[in-house]
Parts: sequence; structure tokens; C-alpha cells
Amino acid sequence: MNRGTMDDMNGMVRLPGRWLFALVFLLVASPSAAGIKVALLPAQQTVAPGDTFDLSIEVTEAGTAFNGFDLSIGFDPTALTFIQRSPVSQQEGAYFVAACPSQRFHQFQAAADSLAITDVLLCANTSVTGPGQIYRLRFKASLVPQVTTVRFLSRLAFYNAGVKVGPVTTTNATVGIGVSLAAPETPRDVPGLRLAAAPNPARGHVVLRIEADHAGLQRLVVTDVAGRVVRRFGEAEFPAGRRAVTWDGRNDSGQVVPPGRYTATLKTLNRSIQTPLTIIR
Repeated sequence: MNRGTMDDMNGMVRLPGRWLFALVFLLVASPSAAGIKVALLPAQQTVAPGDTFDLSIEVTEAGTAFNGFDLSIGFDPTALTFIQRSPVSQQEGAYFVAACPSQRFHQFQAAADSLAITDVLLCANTSVTGPGQIYRLRFKASLVPQVTTVRFLSRLAFYNAGVKVGPVTTTNATVGIGVSLAAPETPRDVPGLRLAAAPNPARGHVVLRIEADHAGLQRLVVTDVAGRVVRRFGEAEFPAGRRAVTWDGRNDSGQVVPPGRYTATLKTLNRSIQTPLTIIR
């Protein structure tokens, strides 16, 4: 056998090893690359003050297979009160339960502002990929109109046969309590007068940017959804041009306003313009 033939045979021996490594890598990596998309649904809803409502934790599309999850949910206890179902197994999602009706490890703990959930399918060789409901939650809204969020916290993991899988992408839920979450109407254009707010929504400070083509008297106020003035910025003469006013999210008494929708209104001698604001906490 000549040297070339031996080299070819050696190459044939080495090549399958490299391809085998690549194949194993793909088989291991590909499922994780698919990921898991999990959401609190509906992502937006409006409820009346004092109403009870449900949120569903759902894997929204087919992705990486999993047979267990460990996650935590956070909420504002001044806006929402969690209501635990009895028995607590009624909180498990229909999709997850149907995959393994009789053998699951389910653990649930509720704190004042958070929930910790662990649920694992114990049926042999059983996993799910979505889409479907994996858990459900019930809350009671406060009596104060506001906008609040229910959100995933940092404790968030999905497993398949004891191995952590992912990546995990989340979508939180926004709840309007007596406040519509419909997109606000586009503010009416007023020639020569502009009013804009940023950031919007905001967690604290909001910068109101004003532009006027004429010098004169200007009055700027912020009102709540009921039309009540919560913050006055005074009334004074200003030159033509641009200026900025920062609202710190407090009312005229220095108290932090609750989350919700507000409106900034700028009035001049013969014109006025408005822009909507949303405060979240």
C-alpha cells in the first residue's frame, strides 16, 4: 500500500471523529437555541376598581421541550391582592396538567408582593413544547384608579429531565384599574405650539418640552383621568422659542402620584395643546 493510500485512509479515520463531535454539538445545542417564550396573558387589560380578574402564564409558541419550571412573579400590593385558589392545584395550567394528569411535583408560595411557583411533570419520558397554559393566577384590584404591572422576576428557569433549558423570553402584563389602556388619541396639532413628554411611560421624572412661536403668557398643568389638576407649574410670561419643564411625578402637595394616565395641558392667551402621560411604578 503506498503512502498516499495510507494518508487517505488515515484521513477517513480522523474525519468521522470531527463530524461526530459536530453532530453531538448540534443535537445538544439546537433544542436550547429554539428557546421558550412565556407570557402573562392578557398582556393588557382594563378592570374596574375592586374587580377580581385572572392572568394566565402561557408558553406562547412551540419551542424547546421542558418538563418543569421554577419561576417567581412580582406585583404591587397597593394595587393588587393575590387570591389563592383552593385547592392550590387548581392554579396549575390546563396544558401542563393534561400532559401528566396524575404525577406532578407542585410547590407554591405567596408573599405580600410576589409568588414563587415550581411545577414538574413526573410521568416517565414526558415533556411539552408549547403552546399552552402552564399556570393561572387570580387578583383583586384596588379601589384606586391606576396602571400597574404583573411581571416575571429574576427567579426564572425551565428544565427538561433535570437539565436547564432556554433561553427564556418573557412578556409581562399591564393592568389598568379604572383606566383605559387603549392607545390615546393623537394630540391635535396646534400651529406654532408644541408640547411633548419623555420618557412616556415614565417611572418617575417626565420632561415636558414646550415650543411656542410667540412670546406671551403660558400656563402648564397636569391633570388626572377625572380631569382634576394634580400639578400646577405656574403662570408667567415667556419669550418665543423652546423650554423644558421637569415633572417629578408629585402633586402640588409634594406627594407621589399613583400610577395611571395623566394629561399635560399648555395654555396660552388664545391657544392650548395637550399631551397624554402614563406613570408606572
